[in-house]
Amino acid sequence: MSRQFLKKGIVLSLGAMFCLGLVTVASAATSVGLAAIADNVKGSLVSFASLITAGAYVAGMAFGVAAVVKFKAHKDNPTQVAISIPIAMLFIAAALLFMPSVFQSTGQSLFGSTGTQGTVTGVSSF
Repeated sequence: MSRQFLKKGIVLSLGAMFCLGLVTVASAATSVGLAAIADNVKGSLVSFASLITAGAYVAGMAFGVAAVVKFKAHKDNPTQVAISIPIAMLFIAAALLFMPSVFQSTGQSLFGSTGTQGTVTGVSSF
């Protein structure tokens, strides 16, 4: 019974925070303008990209450590832990560790080294 109550409480609190955020965005839209909101969202996406990059490095290191632990478990008892599990974890760790550099080189390949961030133009604040 308490688990259901906890789940409902979490859903209600997340819904309340979402509604409060919508009210804040709506009030900002009327007082500041759509261009300012677009600039704010663009600034937030840069921070979000940094968060994804940091998360990829941390998760890659965690998968690498877990792979080493699974290799040790396989060495101790090969019938319990298949060798494919630590090998797969090792490949996932390598993919996560190299993901930010792959994204950067892919972006340079697609958009060139002179690529710029998108900006909002032609919008006048009222």
